[in-house]
Amino acid sequence: VQLQASGGGLVQPGGSLRLSCAASGFSLDYYGIGWFRQAPGKLREGVACINDVDGSTYYSGSVKGRFTISRDNAKNTVYLQMNSLKSEDTGVYYCATGAWAGKEAGTWHEEDRYDYWGQGTLVTVSS
Repeated sequence: VQLQASGGGLVQPGGSLRLSCAASGFSLDYYGIGWFRQAPGKLREGVACINDVDGSTYYSGSVKGRFTISRDNAKNTVYLQMNSLKSEDTGVYYCATGAWAGKEAGTWHEEDRYDYWGQGTLVTVSS
């Protein structure tokens, strides 16, 4: 099982980026995917999740309305479209998966629901 996150970079406040999480060794037809981020000096936090059952999506309050998570099962890839970026969105973004990822609405952000993690991609929002 491998997850490869990509698409990070430097962007100005108000700009957009699209992150990709390519999965290999397993099918996204059967697993949910979550995006997490870790800002400098802070704990890692859940950002968004999409489940495998019915495509339900979940977002943290700080990104709801600005970020959109989606999946392309044919490409075995999940995307995180990030719009209206703010300086506080700066951090390393990780994608993760596990048997319980996104299966329960109240626990999608809990790291112990995720067994496999990608290597992270750095997003810097700065002028």
